[in-house]
Amino acid sequence: MHVTGYTRAELAQRAGVDPDSLDRFVELGVLAPGEGDRFRASDVRRVNIVRALEDGGLPMPALGEALRRGDLSLDFVEQPSYDRFASLATGTFRELSAETSIPIELLLVIREAMGFAHPEPDDRVRETELEVVPFIEILLRAGIRHDLITRSLRVYGDAARRIAETEAAWWRTEILLPLFQAGKRGREIGELTATFATEFAGINDVAILALYHGQQSNAWMRNILEGFETVLSETGLHDRLDRDPAISFLDLTGYTRLTEERGDDAAADLAGRLATLVQRSATQHTGKAVKWLGDGVMFHFRDAGEAVEASLEMVDAAKLAGLPPAHVGVHAGPVLFQEGDYFGRTVNAAARISDYARQGEVLVSQEVVDAADGNGAVAFTEIGPVELKGLAGALRLHVARRRT
Repeated sequence: MHVTGYTRAELAQRAGVDPDSLDRFVELGVLAPGEGDRFRASDVRRVNIVRALEDGGLPMPALGEALRRGDLSLDFVEQPSYDRFASLATGTFRELSAETSIPIELLLVIREAMGFAHPEPDDRVRETELEVVPFIEILLRAGIRHDLITRSLRVYGDAARRIAETEAAWWRTEILLPLFQAGKRGREIGELTATFATEFAGINDVAILALYHGQQSNAWMRNILEGFETVLSETGLHDRLDRDPAISFLDLTGYTRLTEERGDDAAADLAGRLATLVQRSATQHTGKAVKWLGDGVMFHFRDAGEAVEASLEMVDAAKLAGLPPAHVGVHAGPVLFQEGDYFGRTVNAAARISDYARQGEVLVSQEVVDAADGNGAVAFTEIGPVELKGLAGALRLHVARRRT
C-alpha cells in the first residue's frame, strides 16, 4: 500500500526546522501524524504559523491548551487560500545564483520585497520566491540595469504590502471580530469563514490583476503620447513645447485637530472622501496622485496650467463636500523619479508653498505662472517675494483663481 505525505525528516526540511522540534509540536497538539507516521503538506503551514506565534511572544503551553480545549484551531490552514504560506525549496540563494547566473544581490531582494527580513546567501529559497526568478531573468536579458530591477522589486513589494495590509485590516474588523464578539470559538470561526475565504482568494487575485492592468494602460499611454510627440517634433510636423512638470501638495486645514476630536473613524472617512474627490480632478487634468499624506495628497502634473485648474477644482470640491478647508501649493521644475516617487527641489518647494498657503487658497510660484502662460482658464495675483523655511532665496508667489 502506498503511503502519501511527508516523513518527519521531510517535513522538517520543508518547514526549515530541526526534526526534534516537530516532537514538541506533536506534544502541543499542533501536529498529528497520520497513517505511517506521515505528515500532510498543510503541516508545513502549521509549523510556520506556530513558530511565528512563538517568536511573537505567545507561550506555547497556553497555545497547546487552547488548541486541546477547542478555543483555538489551526484547521483554517487546510483552506486552499493558505497555499500562499510557502514551503522551503531544496536550494539556497547562493546555489540559485550559480544555476541561473542571476547576481545574488538581486535574488536576495526578492525576500525583502515580500516583506521578510533580508536573507543570507546560504539561506534556503522559498518556493514562492522561485516564481519571481523568471521576471528578473527577462529584465536582465533586456539589458535593464540592476539598480532599476532592485527598485522595481521593492516598489512592487511595497504596493503589494499596502494591498495585503488593507485587506487584513477589514478581514479582522469586519469578519473575525464580530464572530469573536458573538462568542464563537476558534474551530467554529474557521468553519464559518472557510467558504468565503476560498471564494475570495481567487476572485481577489483576479480583481487585483485587473486594477494593475488598468494602471498599466494609463502609464503606457503616457509613454506612447510622449514617444509620438517626440517623433512628430523631430520630423517637423509638430512644435513640441518642452515644459517642466508641476508638483502640487493639497492639505486640509485643521485635519489633525478634527481627527483628534472625532477619532480614527472620522479620519478614515475624511481620507476616503478626499481620495474620491482629488483623484477625479487629477485624472481629468492629466495628473496623478503620487502619495497620500494623511491630511493631504502630493500630485504630479505634466502641465502646470492643468495643475492649477485641478487644484482650484479640488479646493472648491472639498468645500462643497463638507470637508475641512483645503489649501494647495504648486511649483514647476525638474524632478527626480525613483521607486514610484518624485524627489528634488521642485517637490520641496511645492510642499513649502502649500504650508504657506491660507485655507481655501491655491498658491503658486512664478515658475508655474510662466509655464501656464496661455491657459485662459486661470489668472494670478502676485503677493510678492516670500522667504520660505528650508529654501534658499525668496520665491515670487501668486494666488491663483479662475479667470471667470
